[in-house]
Amino acid sequence: MLRRKKLLFDGPLMIGLITLSFLGLFVIYSASGENFSVMVRQGIRLGIGWVVMILVAQISPETIKRFSPHLFIVGVVVLILVLLVGVVAKGAQRWLDLGIFRFQPSELMKLALPMMVAWLMTRDKLPPTFAIILLALVLTAIPTGLVVIQPDLGTGIMLAASGLLVIFLAGIRWRHLMMMLATVAAVAPFLWSQLHDYHRQRILTLFDPWADPMGSGYQTIQAQIAIGSAGIWGKGWLQGSQSHLEFIPERSTDFIFAVFAEEFGLIGVLILIVLYLFIAGRCLAMAYQTKETYSRLLIGALALTFFFYLFVNLGMVSGILPIVGVPLPLVSYGGTSMLTLMAAFGIMMGTHSRRRLMT
Repeated sequence: MLRRKKLLFDGPLMIGLITLSFLGLFVIYSASGENFSVMVRQGIRLGIGWVVMILVAQISPETIKRFSPHLFIVGVVVLILVLLVGVVAKGAQRWLDLGIFRFQPSELMKLALPMMVAWLMTRDKLPPTFAIILLALVLTAIPTGLVVIQPDLGTGIMLAASGLLVIFLAGIRWRHLMMMLATVAAVAPFLWSQLHDYHRQRILTLFDPWADPMGSGYQTIQAQIAIGSAGIWGKGWLQGSQSHLEFIPERSTDFIFAVFAEEFGLIGVLILIVLYLFIAGRCLAMAYQTKETYSRLLIGALALTFFFYLFVNLGMVSGILPIVGVPLPLVSYGGTSMLTLMAAFGIMMGTHSRRRLMT
């Protein structure tokens, strides 16, 4: 008789993701002005994301490792195609028009880049040599630069973080770390000069948003008003004045945390952060329990990148970081980024579940 293949998944992580997904649907319903169709569309995207996660979880770590260079090369090629024949929307050239739907290649690179750097790091013994670190930095810089010039500074920052986190987890030596920091400091003036004017303005607005309250500082000011007026318990679900009176821009996407904080207050924010920490902590625990070096590096980097998403989004909404267009994971309205994130969780689940079956 044929044995039925066991479906691979991780129970605790599934519970955390389900809880966060349903919470996100409630917040989106309120942030969209009680638009039920928006919530339904997000629910459909979540459903597709869950299917993608389960399917990816069934792929063996050996297969993922073997195809890491191929996926990276494909990702770089399509990023170049975006610059040549990509669709321009809202002043940015980030999409390829495939007829049925638009595809954003930078989302593919969010998986391909850490996979490629982890593959490179495990080609030799750890900690990595300076030559390997330098090559990893070049591989990280190529897709990051291609994305930043689209322009998409937020995604570029996340790509750079995903590659650098793999290098850090590989056990970089202190002298190499100091050399990297010195290099960043040396090229910082050049990088500043290459930013678009509105990117530089967003960074400068961080220090004094009231210098331009109706322009570059408007988003930060309105978000701070929403968060500051919530108090301990918040104003209640569907009762947020800043969001329902449409003072908060991008309230269903990048600034949805301000809507959540206004309606659920300090207690709700703490619960949300604990939920995110539980998910990230569970992923890091899975990385720690994984013996194979490539998978351990990849899972650890993906888990920390997930937490970095949270940190950057909360920082930019609360006014302690510049506005760079990073969504709140599994809560902000969106499709492509969610599919990428769920695929990442699928990689983590599949690797960890196989480890348990082998023990």
